[in-house]
Amino acid sequence: MGGDTAAVGRPVYLVDGTRTPFLRARGKPGPFTPVDLAVQCGRPLLARQSFSPETFDMVILGCVNVIADEMNPARVAALRLGMGAAMPAFTVQINCGSGMQSIDTAFRMIEVGKVDMILAGGAEALSHSPLVLSQEATKWFARFASEKTAWGKTAALADFRPEMAKPVIGLERGLTDPMTELNMGQTAEMIGHLFGITRQAADAYALESHQRLSRAHQEGFLDGELIPAVSRGGELYDHDDGVRPDTSLEKLASLKPVFEKPYGNVTAGNSSQITDGASWVILASEEAVRKHKLKPLARIIDAEWSALDPSIMGLGPTLCCTALMKRRGLAREDIDLWELNEAFAAQVLACLAAWEDEQYCRDVLGLEGTFGPIDRDRLNVDGGAISLGHPVGASGNRIVLHLVNAMRRLGLKRGMATECIGGGQGGAMLLEVV
Repeated sequence: MGGDTAAVGRPVYLVDGTRTPFLRARGKPGPFTPVDLAVQCGRPLLARQSFSPETFDMVILGCVNVIADEMNPARVAALRLGMGAAMPAFTVQINCGSGMQSIDTAFRMIEVGKVDMILAGGAEALSHSPLVLSQEATKWFARFASEKTAWGKTAALADFRPEMAKPVIGLERGLTDPMTELNMGQTAEMIGHLFGITRQAADAYALESHQRLSRAHQEGFLDGELIPAVSRGGELYDHDDGVRPDTSLEKLASLKPVFEKPYGNVTAGNSSQITDGASWVILASEEAVRKHKLKPLARIIDAEWSALDPSIMGLGPTLCCTALMKRRGLAREDIDLWELNEAFAAQVLACLAAWEDEQYCRDVLGLEGTFGPIDRDRLNVDGGAISLGHPVGASGNRIVLHLVNAMRRLGLKRGMATECIGGGQGGAMLLEVV
C-alpha cells in the first residue's frame, strides 16, 4: 500500500552535504578533535555555496564525547567556520542518533516557519575519549588535597595503592549501559541469540560491508560527499582508512569473541569500528531555495524516535521504522533504499530477522502479519559502520547524507535512514528524492 507522504508543515529540503574521511582510532589521540573535524568538513561545503556563511539562521551539531577544550562544539565550530558572532549554535546528544537528531531538530524548526536555513551535522573523535580515574582513586585525591598538615598528607600517602593510578578509558565506560551493566557488544550478543544469528552469518555480512565500501571508493560513488581533511601538521587524509578490501571469511573466522568469551559470536571483525569523523548537511525551506537559487537533493518527509529495553537496544530500528511507516501509510515495498547503521553485524541481521518473525511483528510491532524481508541489494549498498567506522555523534548524519546520494545515483525515490541507539532507543528518517 502506498500512502500520502506530504509533510504537515512547510516543505524542508536537504540541499547539500559533505563528510570527512572516517579515521580509525589507533590507541592514541587522532589528528583531529571533534571541532577540527567539523571545521575540516564544513569549510569546503560552505565555500561551494552561492551565499555567505552568515546567511544561515542556526547551527546544530551532534556530539557525544565532548572534550573539555570544546564545550558546546557547535558554537566553537560555527565561529571557526566564519559564520559570524551572531550565529546561534547548540549541540545535541542522543548517543548514536545525535547526528540524525541535529537534522530532525533543524527539520522541525524550518517546517513550522521559525527559520529558513540551518547547518546540521555531527562530529566525533572517539580517539580523544578521556582517561578517567576510578571512584576510589578520585576519593583518595580529594582526601590528599584536603589535608592541611604534613602529617595528614603523609598518612594519606601511606594509603595510596599503585592500582589507583591506573585510569580507565572513558569510552569503555560510555559504551556500557548503566541500567543493565551490559556493554553494547553484549546487547548485540543478546539479540543475535534471540534470533539465531550465527557467527558465520555475521562474518559474511561483515565481509560484504568491506567489499561494498571498497567498491564505492573505487567506482567514485563517494565523490562530492567525502571531503579530504588536512591535519595541523599538514598530513592529508583522503579516504576511509578502516576498510579492508583484502579481508576474507577465513580471516574473520580466525578472530576471537570480544564481549562473551569464549563462545560469543561478536568479534572485532563483525563490529563497527571505533572511529573519528564528521558530517554536515544543509537544510532549507522552499523560500530559502528560491531566494538563493539552491538545487534540492531531497525532501525530508518525517522522522521517528522509539525506545525499548536497553538490553536489546539493537532492535530499535524495527520499532521506529515501523511506527513511521504506519503513520505515513507505507508498506515495506514502498521504501526503495535503506541505510541501517551497522553497529554490529549480528544487530543488523537480528533486525532483519525480527521483521520476518510473525510473533515479534504481532506482539511487539502490532502488525497483523510479518513486516517482511528487506532486499539486501537495497540495504547499505555502499557498506556501513563495520567497514567505515562509527563516530557516534556523526553516524546518524552520514547515513542520511549517503542515503540521499545513493538514491540519486541509483534513480530511486524514497529511502529510510535508521539506527539503534545506546541506552535502548532507535531513530528513523524518511526522505524522498526531489
